[in-house]
Amino acid sequence: MAHIKTPKPNGGTTANSDNVLQQYVDTDGHFSMVRNFRLADLVTIMNGVCGSFSIFSSTHYLINNDDDCLWWAFALPLAGLMFDFFDGKVARWRKSSSLLGQELDSLADLVRNTSFYDQTFASCFPQISFGVAPAVLAFTIGLRTYLDTVCLTGFICCGLARLARFNATVALIPKDGGGKARYFEGLPIPSSLGLVALMFYWTRQGWVEGKAGIPGGLVTLWGPSGGRGDIHLASILFGLMAAAMVSKTLRVPKP
Repeated sequence: MAHIKTPKPNGGTTANSDNVLQQYVDTDGHFSMVRNFRLADLVTIMNGVCGSFSIFSSTHYLINNDDDCLWWAFALPLAGLMFDFFDGKVARWRKSSSLLGQELDSLADLVRNTSFYDQTFASCFPQISFGVAPAVLAFTIGLRTYLDTVCLTGFICCGLARLARFNATVALIPKDGGGKARYFEGLPIPSSLGLVALMFYWTRQGWVEGKAGIPGGLVTLWGPSGGRGDIHLASILFGLMAAAMVSKTLRVPKP
């Protein structure tokens, strides 16, 4: 198995101690994986919990038309952002790492600095809270045509690609004196919360399916109305967001 590489002060690399792996050899039993979790890993997982509950709340709304479910679906991705923000801080505070945390980081969305702890404790869960959950919310409020779902699927896949590209290219992004990346290459995936906020406003105004309708209305690109050629103009916003996330030339300065 390949060892985890960490930077040396002189710019070289060295293999970590086998103690990182030994923790999985020394623990056994049905709940050994749970015992190997660190506090930051649990904070990371809570991001996925928020995203998952947002999706379930959206589907409950589609079933029973209960507005409370829809409000929860809007609120939970914001809670996910809070957990996404704190997981790296908890990792640095606890000064602990785990291979489980590194795997959770396989699609990390935000780089805090180049230390091992910071690369370890972000997560793939942002793709749930900031990718899948907003797309399901859009479907819930009315973006339900065939072409709408094509745009929403593209949005999810571009979010996934953006996370994977970040993980692969983070070492190439210029750093400041503290080792922190100077900018995001493409929009970071939590920026999709801007679309969530916009949909929340539409919902408060009643501009959703079954009420006043989605702003911009529906256009037919081909075929009869009501067929596969129909698309809501609002779906274009998701397409633009998708393109911005995977853009290589768009550089967003880090705060």
